[in-house]
Amino acid sequence: MLLKLLRWLGKNLSNLILAFLLALVVWVSAVLSADPNEKRTLTRPVDIQVIGKDPELKIMGSYPTQVVLTLVAPRSIWERLEKDRDTIQAWIDLSSLGAGEHSVPVQVQINVNLVRLVSQDPEEVTLVLESLVSQPMPVNLITSGEPPLGYQAQAPQISPLQVTVSGPVSIVSRVSELRAFLDISGATETFTRTLTLTPFDADGKVINGLSLSPGVVTVTQPVNLLGGYRNVIVKVVTTGNVASGYRLTNYFVTPSSVVVFSADPARVNALPGYVETKPLDLTDREDDFEAFLELNLPPDVVAVSDTRVAVQVSIAAIESSLTVSLPVEVIGLSPGLEAQVSPKTVDVILSGPVPVLNDMKPSDIRVKVDLTGYTAGVYQILAVVDFLPPRVQKISVLPSTVEATIVNLPTATPTPTIANSPTPTLTPSPTLTPRP
Repeated sequence: MLLKLLRWLGKNLSNLILAFLLALVVWVSAVLSADPNEKRTLTRPVDIQVIGKDPELKIMGSYPTQVVLTLVAPRSIWERLEKDRDTIQAWIDLSSLGAGEHSVPVQVQINVNLVRLVSQDPEEVTLVLESLVSQPMPVNLITSGEPPLGYQAQAPQISPLQVTVSGPVSIVSRVSELRAFLDISGATETFTRTLTLTPFDADGKVINGLSLSPGVVTVTQPVNLLGGYRNVIVKVVTTGNVASGYRLTNYFVTPSSVVVFSADPARVNALPGYVETKPLDLTDREDDFEAFLELNLPPDVVAVSDTRVAVQVSIAAIESSLTVSLPVEVIGLSPGLEAQVSPKTVDVILSGPVPVLNDMKPSDIRVKVDLTGYTAGVYQILAVVDFLPPRVQKISVLPSTVEATIVNLPTATPTPTIANSPTPTLTPSPTLTPRP
């Protein structure tokens, strides 16, 4: 039986192979007709990774960092190729390469079946590798400006004095000096600054592409007074009092201190730490003002700069409070209606400058309730303070709401009814004594 089967296979083997090939062709044809291959250029460039580079080398200049690929793939796969960056990788291998110029092939790996690479651009990358070096260099401090007259700048203290410069050998070799810049204009005391370092070449041009360790230095600049000079505070001398109901709140002196000089150092050393101005007259002042005052200097002592100072004086009114009992006025009541409010008076607590409060009259203030749109009934209405004098503020109204009773007039011809209102009274605050 087995022998007969083998003989049959021997006679029909070629037919079986032919039938299998025909079936395969039919299957492939069906697959291709349903999902045909398409040749396209990938719309997204693929990043070129660098592997194997010696950490003691640096790639100099620019080189292509992306590769453009043309592929053949079934239509159903293209969307995945465009969106999924993990489907394709590209890299250049710099293993075992030393300093110098090299042409390195761009290798591409496709991680999806049924995809064929047709072409790529570029096929190789030309780049230059250069050795990295480190070199210590001294710090050169460039100072500008001068302290004011009477002060002297001493030699600055720099820390650290040396900094390590690292980078490609061709760039490090161009560095002529490391500069830090310090402006001492107007300095009147010793100060410390943290300054950024900048590398320069022999032509005075800034060099980029280097690493400095550390990148900053700390500079302490001593500044001292010369003999016979002294920095003293300016003290303003005042005379007179501001107007009644007002007070002096503050004053600002510019400059707040001055440098004085005497050929006899003992005279400036004997000063109490300040110099006075000529008297500033505050008599009957009510508003802020500015004045220029001469310094009142002892004999043989002079001011190094201007002998006058500017004084800005701030004056404010003394604040107090006042309670006013006022009638409640009704406004906005529709024709044919009559209204009564309860209570008929409210207490209004005000605050403001004492002179303004003392001059106030009851007619300067009004309290009202607006009944616009209201019909007959009983309502709780907010009392509103109106017509406050300038610089006067309302603190509170007691009570803040009143009850309004609205009724229809009994006759067809309405006659306005004015409720009797008590005479307004003022409850003055205690008399205040102005402070200078």
